[in-house]
Amino acid sequence: MLISICITLCRDASNDGQGDTVSLSMSVSELDDSGEGKGKKKRGRPGKQGVRPPLKKARRSPVDKGGRRPNGVAHQNGEGTDPSTLFEVVKQGKSAMQSVIDDWIEAYKQDRDLALLDLINFFIHCSGCKGTVRIEMFRNMQNAEIIRKMTEEFDEDSGDYPLTMAGPQWKKFRYNFCEFIMVLIRQCQYSIIYDEYMMDTVISLLTGLSDSQVRAFRHTSTLAAMKLMTALVNVALNLSINQDNTQRQYEAERNKVAGKRANEKLELLLEKRKELQENQDEIENMMNSIFKGIFVHRYRDAIAEIRAICIEEIGVWMKLYSDAFLNDSYLKYVGWTLHDRQGEVRLKCLKALQTLQTLRELFPKLELFTNRFLFYDSFFHLSHLSTSLNLSHLSCFFPSSSGSEDALSNDDCENVYHLVYSAHRPVAVAAGEFLHRKLFSRHDPQAEEALAKRRGRNSPNGNLIRMLVLFFLESELHEHAAYLVDSLWDSSQELLKDWDCMVELLLEDPVQGEEVLGDRHENALIELMVCTIRQAAEAHPPVGRGTGKRVLTAKEKKTQIDDKNRLTEHLIVALPMLLSKYQADSEKVANLLQVPLYFDLEVYSSGRMEKHLDALLKQIRVVVEKHAEMEVLEACSKTYSILCSEEYTIMNRVDIARSQLIDELMDRFAHSVEDLLQEGDEADDDDIYNVLSTLKKLTAFHNAHDLTKWDLFKNCYRLLKMGIEQGSMPEQIAVQALQCSHYSILWQLVKITEGCPSKDDLVALRRVVKSFLAVCQQCLSNVNTPVKEQAFMLLCDLLMIFSHQLVTGGREALQPLVFNPDSTLQNELLNFVLDHVFIDQDDENQSMEGDEEDEANKIEALHKRRNLLAAFCKLIIYDIVDMPAAADIFKQYMKYYNDYGDIIKETLSKARHMDKIQCAKTLILSLQQLFNELIQDQGPNLDRTSSHVSGIKELARRFALTFGLDQIKTREAVATLHKDGIEFAFKVPNPKGPEYPPPNLAFLEVLCEFSSKLLRQDKKTVHSYLEKFMTEYMMERREDVWLPLIAYRNSLLTGGDDDRLSVTTGASSTSKASTVRSKRGRPPQHKRRPEEESVEGSWVMRNDTLQTPGALHTPQLTSTVLRENPRQAVDHIPDQDSSEPGSEPDYMHKRGLMEDDAEPIFEDVMMSSRGQLEDMNEEFEDTMVIDLPASRNRRERAELRPDFFDSTAIMEDDAGFGMQMF
Repeated sequence: MLISICITLCRDASNDGQGDTVSLSMSVSELDDSGEGKGKKKRGRPGKQGVRPPLKKARRSPVDKGGRRPNGVAHQNGEGTDPSTLFEVVKQGKSAMQSVIDDWIEAYKQDRDLALLDLINFFIHCSGCKGTVRIEMFRNMQNAEIIRKMTEEFDEDSGDYPLTMAGPQWKKFRYNFCEFIMVLIRQCQYSIIYDEYMMDTVISLLTGLSDSQVRAFRHTSTLAAMKLMTALVNVALNLSINQDNTQRQYEAERNKVAGKRANEKLELLLEKRKELQENQDEIENMMNSIFKGIFVHRYRDAIAEIRAICIEEIGVWMKLYSDAFLNDSYLKYVGWTLHDRQGEVRLKCLKALQTLQTLRELFPKLELFTNRFLFYDSFFHLSHLSTSLNLSHLSCFFPSSSGSEDALSNDDCENVYHLVYSAHRPVAVAAGEFLHRKLFSRHDPQAEEALAKRRGRNSPNGNLIRMLVLFFLESELHEHAAYLVDSLWDSSQELLKDWDCMVELLLEDPVQGEEVLGDRHENALIELMVCTIRQAAEAHPPVGRGTGKRVLTAKEKKTQIDDKNRLTEHLIVALPMLLSKYQADSEKVANLLQVPLYFDLEVYSSGRMEKHLDALLKQIRVVVEKHAEMEVLEACSKTYSILCSEEYTIMNRVDIARSQLIDELMDRFAHSVEDLLQEGDEADDDDIYNVLSTLKKLTAFHNAHDLTKWDLFKNCYRLLKMGIEQGSMPEQIAVQALQCSHYSILWQLVKITEGCPSKDDLVALRRVVKSFLAVCQQCLSNVNTPVKEQAFMLLCDLLMIFSHQLVTGGREALQPLVFNPDSTLQNELLNFVLDHVFIDQDDENQSMEGDEEDEANKIEALHKRRNLLAAFCKLIIYDIVDMPAAADIFKQYMKYYNDYGDIIKETLSKARHMDKIQCAKTLILSLQQLFNELIQDQGPNLDRTSSHVSGIKELARRFALTFGLDQIKTREAVATLHKDGIEFAFKVPNPKGPEYPPPNLAFLEVLCEFSSKLLRQDKKTVHSYLEKFMTEYMMERREDVWLPLIAYRNSLLTGGDDDRLSVTTGASSTSKASTVRSKRGRPPQHKRRPEEESVEGSWVMRNDTLQTPGALHTPQLTSTVLRENPRQAVDHIPDQDSSEPGSEPDYMHKRGLMEDDAEPIFEDVMMSSRGQLEDMNEEFEDTMVIDLPASRNRRERAELRPDFFDSTAIMEDDAGFGMQMF
């Protein structure tokens, strides 16, 4: 009987535009005797059993085991499914894999078809398919027909399949699945894989499955094919070794003298060599079929995990058989995939390259690839990508660069050096190791130690520390010293902890032969030293490097304690000397004063080092007296605060020194204030300086220390009152007085909340707070901007603190301290925001007094304005300021989207969460204000096609998107919005008569943007409400001036079906259809939710007047309405085609090919089917063939492969790796 097997190696025509099919037909005699099947060889090769080790003893016949074949071989009739299938055996993992394979080989010798049928069903079931291939299907159907049949039997209810399922069982299954394939080829490598039947059938099946649109089939078959290829590479490598050995034996035998030469042995060796050569050719054909039929298509599959499998395995091939695979023809696939947008795939590329880079003998073969792909085109391009995933994966490469450092140019090394400042720690640490090897590991420790002794130094690391300082200065990133230290901490910890050497360099004069440290070098060294102290004491990365403090191990905790003790014992002595030397330099002193924060302060008492404490306190007092910079004063205040902690025995000593300092400052401040108040306008600069410098010091200390017993508020209040009455107070004194008064109030509040306050205490504090709020309110009209900004921030903070939330948590006794801002104060705060936050760029540049070109100042100014806006928005979302005030904020959303869009959007979200209806009324009020401004500017006859009107409509569209997809939750709010909009449109009649449209009728066109958010039944109700304002004359008009009314009516009368679907499914039907394909061509069916039945008609049953809370009124004295030249809301409007990040269209656009919650089993399998990527790959399929390197008995191949290294050509193609689905 003849069995015709059609082996199809095809590629789906939908992917590459053509369907090249190679059909190989062969006839195989069905043998009754299994022994004849053993010797079947391709091309008539003799079946030499000497090449194959003897098989194990044959097991019992499957029939003797109750009619069930071993390990899942199907029944001969192919009926039903045996519970003991190969899939179940591999899934359970209870049997040794070699035993399972041996049983299958025995079954294959008895009946090849049934054994192969069991293997085919194994791959089908491993894909998660419940269908089973039967014997008649196997004999009579093509592979494509079988796969189509299995696709129809796929379970559509779940997108999971064994390779993607979570849990230890399925993780073990994946390992067993890969092991099964590897062991199968290993056990069959001496005979069965050459029988022209088993391998051809398996490769044909896997090729067809890998081209399926079913992800499970494609994923499983790709993994199987890649593991199959890896196993064949091992076979090819063994064949190559055997060929070389046979050739050596043949040469040795032939070189013997004629009398000793064994001709029979020579003939056997020649026959064996020929057979090995034929086997190698056969293996080459198999690998070519897998590579061209599967790899070249799946390495750019739409699924990242499939792409990662391909790249991971090609790295294995390059390592196992570098002579065949480590060349430009295969490295290019890794190079191109370095540009993959998925970090998982890039990680596989870099790990593969890392493995190759560790083998020095492979460097020559990687030289061209390294130059073209890694450093000049890809590597440093990837290192500057913004996402954490991209950067974290680069760390795989740095440690392996030690062997190829000399191949890098200085520019390449500098690009790596810059990564020590990366915010992503794995990358920074890897770059730090690279920097350590390049700069610090090439010195001679013995020579350095001898040089240090000659110079009288205790540490040999002086030159290395100087090199580190020089590197830090040349990098010009002085604010990132903590990042540099953290990057080098793992590799250069011994150097960074050499505080003795650092102190020596700072304190001692340079000896002969040493360069003098300049001022910049000293600043850099002190900053680096402080950062190393912090890193050692806290034992965690700096802010921005990591997700938070992790729990230290016992070893790490011990190291931390030891380091803290060591730095404390040394720097306790050295710190006063350092402060004494640099006491006049504010920058150095500010850094040095951070050192005591990391001391083990018990050492002062336990080590009897009180004299060093006294020396430190003395130097701090000198610093306070000499400096007036806030940075230095705050550092001194913080140091006193740490030293005064009650847990330390040195508290009393430090408290006495602090009290003496404050007493002296208070006496000086009181006298200078009296002098200033007496002289008034005649005060000179010395009087002003005395008050300002002393007030700065007291303010800095009042921030961290309770100074209420000195009653600073009294003198500060006197200064503020004099400034308000006379208008001549210097702005810096006013700012510091405001801040100091604020601290005084907060410390009084702390005292009251921690104890049991009396009524008199509450009354006294209320009187203080009320008077201070009045002063701040008066300062809002100050001519000096810094004073106004400080007063505004303090007002917002105090209103938050003394709001209705003060009495929550069982603090009802504090009710007298609650302050609610009146309408006047609310309006003044709102006007301040409108005048000082929402300013044009030109106004900003003018306010910066000629410093327009200073980008840093612009960023700082923007940061300050954002803080002002955030302070006011907090008052809105905590219900301290009435929500209608937010209308003036919301209407700026589009114009100032880049600067404040995130703050306004978050405010809108919190306001809606607080009160949906009130928030909706505020939104429509903001649109009404913009419309009124437009009417005032252009008159009643608006050009509805103008950019100004389009801007208001675009803002309304953005507002509509914020209501989300669940229309039931926002039902009443949206209906209220429409009600207010309709009333606004018809509120003012046209003075020319009822036959003319109302002046605000064009507002209905803006209101159309919210119609899609109405339920179907609510549209009818809103339309009925609209008709109450319309006359019969209006209904009949069709002129252009009446088009807004016509458009709004049409929006209420159409789209009911779509809206019904939106309500019942919780998402728009159009967006659903655009992102998820219907499974197997069936239209989506929507079930009616119970919620709709419960709410349908609820608005209809209400009063037709749409009873809602009262309409909001525009806040009084809003500066935007009263300005002579109102700003247009459409300035700086983003492109209308682009959607706001996070908005509904942007969300639906970014979902890509798959939905997370409804993953179809059918999908596009290729990332691209056009462009240069496709053309180049098609060219490779036609020209590139796997050609194993010739052993010493084979001729050298002279032809050269074409160079396809120009990765820029393929990477610039938008249709390639730049696709959205990637």
